Amino acid sequence: MTARTAGQDRNNDVLMKAKAVPQLIDPDAEPFVTEAVQELVKSRIPFLVAGTYAVCAYTGISRQTKDFDIFCKAGDYARILGHFKSKGYAVEVEDERWLGKVLKGNHFFDVIFASSNGTMPVGDDWFEDARKVEMCGHTVRIVSPTELVWSKCFVQLRHRYDGADVAHVILKAHDSIDWRKLLGYLEVHWEVLLIHLLNFRWIYPTERDKIPQWLLEELLNRLKAQQELPLPQMKICRGRMYSRVDFEIDVKEWGFADVGGEGELRGD
Repeated sequence: MTARTAGQDRNNDVLMKAKAVPQLIDPDAEPFVTEAVQELVKSRIPFLVAGTYAVCAYTGISRQTKDFDIFCKAGDYARILGHFKSKGYAVEVEDERWLGKVLKGNHFFDVIFASSNGTMPVGDDWFEDARKVEMCGHTVRIVSPTELVWSKCFVQLRHRYDGADVAHVILKAHDSIDWRKLLGYLEVHWEVLLIHLLNFRWIYPTERDKIPQWLLEELLNRLKAQQELPLPQMKICRGRMYSRVDFEIDVKEWGFADVGGEGELRGD
């Protein structure tokens, strides 16, 4: 993948400087990526470049990738798949809840419109702060650091953990993160945000000032208020929001409620 840059700016209409670009594991995928970006731009359907490409652009870490990801709104993902199908590409709806694929031979890219646990629907607000970069000779929008962190907070499986990506994006793009917006995204799951912030502070003790003091105080005050409440009566395991497989036994054998549904009452 190639990216020509023209200086980073808070103005979202200015071409952003990508600090690095990923390297494709299979060099033969380069023409596919170039064609795919061209078709995406031609389709005029709103999309955001995300995943490894975005992490590299904001952090300066250049690493290998087998594909690239785009985000779009749920109402647009079928249009994107339909556009590529009309151009002779193969398409798959891997999971109706969040993920489709566009394929050509051994190469593919993911079309993502939510998260697998249902917490992260892509909406108009994702496009408000999107930056612009040049990718494969076209100007495209790239997901902002705020939504990039949000998209990775729940990726905590046995075989894949994106906590390092979260820490690196905070380190390198903290001044471009809309912290109030991020808190709004994680309002119901504020403890997940607190976990990532504490993780960042532990990893980078000299960089603690990169996290706003008001945000840490707000989350710690929530924790204190929570400690003064009695324990919940319904046994709940939210671990399946991280990994359905790793926490399957909790729901199937140990009586915990899943993300939705009923579980045993504590003490039964």
